Amino acid sequence: MAVALTSARPAPAGDDIPRTIVSRPSRADLVFRGGLRAAGLSSFIITGLILVFLVYRSLWAFRADGLSFFTKQSWIFVGNEFGIGGVLPGTLIIGTIASLIAIPVAIATAIFISEYAPGRLRRVLIAVIDLMAAIPSIIYGVWGRFFLMPRIIGVMSWFSRHISWFPPFRTTVLASSSTFVGSPAIAGMVVSLMAIPIITSLSREVFSQAPQNEREAAYALGSTRWGMVRTVVIPFGRGGVVGASMLGIGRALGETIAVLLIINASFQLNWHVLQSGGDSIAAMIAGLWGYSSANMLSALMAAGLVLFSITLVVNSLAAVIINRSRSGAATAD
Repeated sequence: MAVALTSARPAPAGDDIPRTIVSRPSRADLVFRGGLRAAGLSSFIITGLILVFLVYRSLWAFRADGLSFFTKQSWIFVGNEFGIGGVLPGTLIIGTIASLIAIPVAIATAIFISEYAPGRLRRVLIAVIDLMAAIPSIIYGVWGRFFLMPRIIGVMSWFSRHISWFPPFRTTVLASSSTFVGSPAIAGMVVSLMAIPIITSLSREVFSQAPQNEREAAYALGSTRWGMVRTVVIPFGRGGVVGASMLGIGRALGETIAVLLIINASFQLNWHVLQSGGDSIAAMIAGLWGYSSANMLSALMAAGLVLFSITLVVNSLAAVIINRSRSGAATAD
């Protein structure tokens, strides 16, 4: 019996192309997507409108004073002798002090909560950190003014006497209890308490996402818990921690009420951080807003524009660092 053999021919190349499945979204899906898209774009629109408003309202100040607005250490509008040459460095000084205190404390707290704390204690500590973030800044300011300041003056006096070889810890006046009242150091300490919850919460989230298989591999190689944290958890979350720290710095730079309640306002640059006097841009705006003339309001708007630009740059850099980090990529996935 003859069997007809047919030669096997390859299938056309078009048959291997996967078929595109197109699903037509419902009206509810379109409305939902449009709402989410509008909500996402609204933040950029609002930020842009704020920027345009500040630029428009600050034009008089920049035209009247020019670049000297950034260097003059006075606030006199007769002869246009006004500027933020004293309060802009004061803002950075207070933010630096707050960061030096908040970042190490927050990272250590985040590591303890993520890696060492038992389950029940971990939940309690997370709740406490969230509660600290919800406390109004005026409460921190009142606490710092009436509780912290009287008790920390002795410590600051000791630093001034024994570590005066470090230039910022020197005092230019005769040291007494009033010398250290309302200093940038005390303001930075209080502001650090408001930055700690932000940095701790974000760092804890980053540390908790460290890959479990790498943790187990470290233990399998004989590592201790601290060795695992040092070689796996911290390198994984380094970028996220840097971004969280920068967000905390942004909070410290823009803090208003606490600094206003604590520091003895002065337009002169005070880089002796233990000595009374100084100010920040945000506190200056809040303190002078109520009785300002039209020209002074324009100058305050210009100062607000400078602070807005600084915080915008800091937060943008933080977002870039987080997105480029390994932990940020893991979150995006």
